[in-house]
Amino acid sequence: MSSPLLEQVTAALGTVNDPEIKRPITELGMVDTVQVDDAGVVHLTVLLTVAGCPLKDTINRDVNAAVRRVDGITDVDLTLGVMTPEQRAGLKETLSGGQAQREILFSQPGSLTKVFAIASGKGGVGKSSVTVNLAQAMAAQGLKVGIVDADIYGHSVPAMLGVADARPTQVEDLIMPVPTSSGVSVISIGMLKPRRDQVVAWRGPMLDRALVQMLADVYWGDLDVLLLDLPPGTGDVAISLGQHLPGAEVVVVTTPQEAAAEVAERAGTMASMMHQRVVGVVENMSYLPCPHCTPEGKEHRIELFGSGGGQRVAETLGRRFGYDVPVLGSIPLDVSLREGGDVGKPIVEHDPTAPAAVVLRDVATRLAGRGRGLAGMQLGLTPAGR
Repeated sequence: MSSPLLEQVTAALGTVNDPEIKRPITELGMVDTVQVDDAGVVHLTVLLTVAGCPLKDTINRDVNAAVRRVDGITDVDLTLGVMTPEQRAGLKETLSGGQAQREILFSQPGSLTKVFAIASGKGGVGKSSVTVNLAQAMAAQGLKVGIVDADIYGHSVPAMLGVADARPTQVEDLIMPVPTSSGVSVISIGMLKPRRDQVVAWRGPMLDRALVQMLADVYWGDLDVLLLDLPPGTGDVAISLGQHLPGAEVVVVTTPQEAAAEVAERAGTMASMMHQRVVGVVENMSYLPCPHCTPEGKEHRIELFGSGGGQRVAETLGRRFGYDVPVLGSIPLDVSLREGGDVGKPIVEHDPTAPAAVVLRDVATRLAGRGRGLAGMQLGLTPAGR
């Protein structure tokens, strides 16, 4: 065995990321032993964070692929072990940065993660569909994206991402978000229940604790964007969000009809009351492209739910707040959008040329490219006495 060959194998292992933590396994203390014999066979042991790790097959595949790419290696003898409690405690120490008490890092002044809360005044306007598709579109742009499914009672994000039955891995009392095939990481109260069909029946204090747990007790790593799918209305979770993430920016989702638009204005006003900036309005189910019109002809739009609701919400909130609140996009009714949510394949991924997918990608690009202005945001300044 040559020392240079062992060094190359070690370097190759350093390119393998833990699929949940998204950091090299060599940095996380997961590589226990590595040896290369005279025949070029690598004998190594990689330690899983917990027994029965749901992504052990991914680790097995990635380690084998990385090591076999090294010139001179003829075979790989990989053993998957499990960390001891002491090793897991050390890993938790590494991930938490040595902090004894966890905090919501996204609320810290130095955080570079853009936080967008997707809100609506009422249910049934497609808020969760908008959230998951925006996340997928941003991830496709190369951004590191996470989703907190904060709709405690109506959590549907995991199913829309195809991970409804997934459960997060826990390292000591630190929770790993569930990764998806697109690279988006997600956590939902639905993933923390013993059974998928169990009903959540909580009141204010428990709702606040659930939100804090999903923000502070989860190892999110270095995210570019965090999206929160809020429950509809102006209740406990919206208030808690304003208290724990005052720097979050809010996107209001509505549909065109008068009843939905009026209620959506209240959701935007609640955000402003919590000193959060409303960055725009998304009008969902704006119209149905006529199925009988030819692509060459002028498109005939069937406005099933009326028109103008999104623009009205944007103009009303802009006047109320004293700054511009744009309509970020008007999403047409699309069967593919519904079908994608049902089978866990968002439309921006499985039907990217569909009209709804085009609009959603444009909204994602506009949000991802936003600068972080101070208008409408809480600065946390306290007057000093003279």
